[in-house]
Amino acid sequence: MKWIPMATCLFACALTAQGEPTAKWLDAATPGLIETYKHFHRNPEVSFREIQTSKRLAEELAKTGAQVSRNVGKLGVVAVLENGPGPTLMLRADMDALPIGERTGLDYMSKIRKELDDGRVQGVMHACGHDVHMTVLIGTTQFLAAHKELWSGTLLCIGQPAEERGAGAKAMLDDGLFERFALPDFALALHVTSDLAAGRVGYRAGPVMANVDSVDITMFGRGGHGATPHVTIDPIVQASQLVLQLQTIVSREIEPIQPAVITVGAIQAGTKHNIISDRCDLQLTVRSMTDEVRAHIHAAIIRKAKAIAMGAGAPEPKVEFSEGTPSLSNDPQLTARVADVFRKTLGADNVVEVDQVMTGEDFARYGRAGVPIFMFRLGTIAPTRLARYAANGEPSPGLHSAGYYPDPAPSLRTGVRAMSAAALALCPRTSGR
Repeated sequence: MKWIPMATCLFACALTAQGEPTAKWLDAATPGLIETYKHFHRNPEVSFREIQTSKRLAEELAKTGAQVSRNVGKLGVVAVLENGPGPTLMLRADMDALPIGERTGLDYMSKIRKELDDGRVQGVMHACGHDVHMTVLIGTTQFLAAHKELWSGTLLCIGQPAEERGAGAKAMLDDGLFERFALPDFALALHVTSDLAAGRVGYRAGPVMANVDSVDITMFGRGGHGATPHVTIDPIVQASQLVLQLQTIVSREIEPIQPAVITVGAIQAGTKHNIISDRCDLQLTVRSMTDEVRAHIHAAIIRKAKAIAMGAGAPEPKVEFSEGTPSLSNDPQLTARVADVFRKTLGADNVVEVDQVMTGEDFARYGRAGVPIFMFRLGTIAPTRLARYAANGEPSPGLHSAGYYPDPAPSLRTGVRAMSAAALALCPRTSGR
């Protein structure tokens, strides 16, 4: 890993000498970035269907002079911008949207409806802010391409599919991302948040986001008439017992200081009032921070499901784990270094330490592949809008909700300023350039 001595100091001196170059550049660039953002927002695509999204992102990155490759890990985009000797810095943005019908009322809101893999027709929107992520990546790359005299090294820009399924990073790594292009010295990403004002960023070193697993459980039974339950084996009763038993895993088997969540999000069984079904399907999400707790929860879910089925004299249940995402841990040294740059760029009052959260992010996989990583949070709600929500005694609409939307101009400007400043500090201009 090629740490550059005194890089942060040199960056601070450059700011003092010439002012912050990104802010002035953004005065002219922001209108175009907003239009790009609105295009992504109007035209969302769900995981592993980001065909037009990846095409547009690739086109925008190619305009900067970067060498662009497409279809890495199915639909991933890789853009390489070389600028002499120095570190390799990876900047990652995810591209997929969510199957949620938008209800923001914006004049550029998504009206897209798509048939999903399970046959349902559903509205689609960027309820997790990946449209912001992509636009910030484009803006940062544009700035760095236009100001090559300020930095030295290689920029590796990643447009990643299928983050919402926890599958895109793995697909790109399995397709030889780091072997085919370059192993970064460090990697940065941002994630929007609805609880920070636009203009502010949040950071945390070490473990910051959770392991995530989707769990599908089928409890089997013997169907029959609701009037003769004694000749059936009721899978709904088994499932009901299991829902209650699952709650004891965290409360009675996991050390109280270890974060963990087991949520049953869906139960599906039966067709009519007087019919006892022969199966009941449950869908769970499971969250944890450590690999040890994750393994314990997996084993406990299987144990409890089997025990309930055995007690009912039912066939053995089916338990399947999928869409697994490892916990995200920010590299402490990289985090401290970049957070200091953020303070110098945005002002100390606009850079805050944030709490751990039980949401997940497959950006973690790049860290597990041996690259120091840092993901920071980007505030996206204008202070006046936050104040209005507070006055009404309600929270701002959160991510993954039909009512979430960022305020584009301050969100994009802050994201590009923060990411560009970090890039200049991590890839400082070498002597003689």
